[in-house]
Amino acid sequence: MKKIITAAVVFAAFAFLTISCNTVNNFAGAVGKEWKLLEVHVERTPFNKRVIYDRNALRRENVGHIYTFTFDNEQISGTGAPNSFNAPYTLGEKQAISIMPIISTQMAPIIQPEKLQEHVFYGYLQNAYEWKIVSKRLELISKTENGEPVRLIFGL
Repeated sequence: MKKIITAAVVFAAFAFLTISCNTVNNFAGAVGKEWKLLEVHVERTPFNKRVIYDRNALRRENVGHIYTFTFDNEQISGTGAPNSFNAPYTLGEKQAISIMPIISTQMAPIIQPEKLQEHVFYGYLQNAYEWKIVSKRLELISKTENGEPVRLIFGL
């Protein structure tokens, strides 16, 4: 019995360390890098999840360099589809993030992903309330206008 308890404790410690190593709690690792939107997941219910954006599908459609950003110490700036944007942001406790209203150029898009229009992307950024880095990917947790959970996944 003692061996089983010891094995369970060792397994639990190993699992905790593995998860902790994959999640970086230091936002400095996200600053100064260009992040590209890879996927957007919208959860209507816990069992009804859908991907509304997939960068791999856009590559096949040759859409171009869209939905990227870089954090510096005070601003987030990047490209939408096709406009450039920036906004101040603040960090809080427990990986909280708040992105202020976005300012962008006003060019008309030639091609824009049908399932994720630029103004919707900006809305998701402005509604973001939590960040995390998991397996070298940055995730912003946000919500739709209706309050549905949204997870934006970015890669380098």
